[in-house]
Amino acid sequence: MACILKRKSVIAVSFIAAFLFLLVVRLVNEVNFPLLLNCFGQPGTKWIPFSYTYRRPLRTHYGYINVRTQEPLQLDCDLCAIVSNSGQMVGQKVGSEIDRSSCIWRMNNAPTKGYEEDVGRMTMIRVVSHTSVPLLLKNPDYFFKEANTTIYVIWGPFRNMRKDGNGIVYNMLKKTVDVYPNAQIYVTTEKRMSYCDGIFKKETGKDRVQSGSYLSTGWFTFLLAMDACYGIHVYGMINDTYCKTEGYRKVPYHYYEQGRDECDEYFLHEHAPYGGHRFITEKKVFAKWAKKHRIIFTHPNWTVS
Repeated sequence: MACILKRKSVIAVSFIAAFLFLLVVRLVNEVNFPLLLNCFGQPGTKWIPFSYTYRRPLRTHYGYINVRTQEPLQLDCDLCAIVSNSGQMVGQKVGSEIDRSSCIWRMNNAPTKGYEEDVGRMTMIRVVSHTSVPLLLKNPDYFFKEANTTIYVIWGPFRNMRKDGNGIVYNMLKKTVDVYPNAQIYVTTEKRMSYCDGIFKKETGKDRVQSGSYLSTGWFTFLLAMDACYGIHVYGMINDTYCKTEGYRKVPYHYYEQGRDECDEYFLHEHAPYGGHRFITEKKVFAKWAKKHRIIFTHPNWTVS
């Protein structure tokens, strides 16, 4: 009898210890619990973030410099939602889910007004191509006054981002922060741009310049998000084989613009001899990164093996 009681006590203590361990992991290390379940083989295609009272100190990202203060970007997130500009977002009705994420990332000039039910209302970080800056400046009050809590990260080649008065895009951004002093606008340094090119060559074996291609805003978004986020949930991004799948859903290239077909645009860029984005090649790399980082893709779902 004594042995049975002792065995039951050991089991009870072990159960309590395991429970406390999970609790400590969740509260102290800020592990998102559905991510933890994912480690044990549970479905990870959808999660709801938790709010924490404990916060890690902000990480400093020296490859991104504030236009007004010349200070580096400080950013640290728990669960990040990266919302694609794709027409895949139309009709998904995941806006409220997206808005519950710790940090919500959008790209270029993708709007939320009028599309809240599908893509959400909030934006914490907006990564923008140098070529899309004029599109933001068509509606500056919306992007830099109403949304002055948003962090803008602008990427572009040195010729457009140089600070000696000859950088066309940098000059635009300088004028913008003069008019909107609360705007949080950061530019990618020349060193960081070279780093992003180097990652492309490392992952694909191809030199970006020699291959006649340009990296996409999605590429720059992923590289920063993987440094800043504990977990990443990507909404509305197709994988590298989607457009060759029988019966795939045909959608516009952007959820906020009619006209161009997404897959037609992907094939056009992938095979362009010069000046195209290698969208399909990049998606292969994103799938590879998802195996090493806490990244999931939904709407449509990706199978990362």
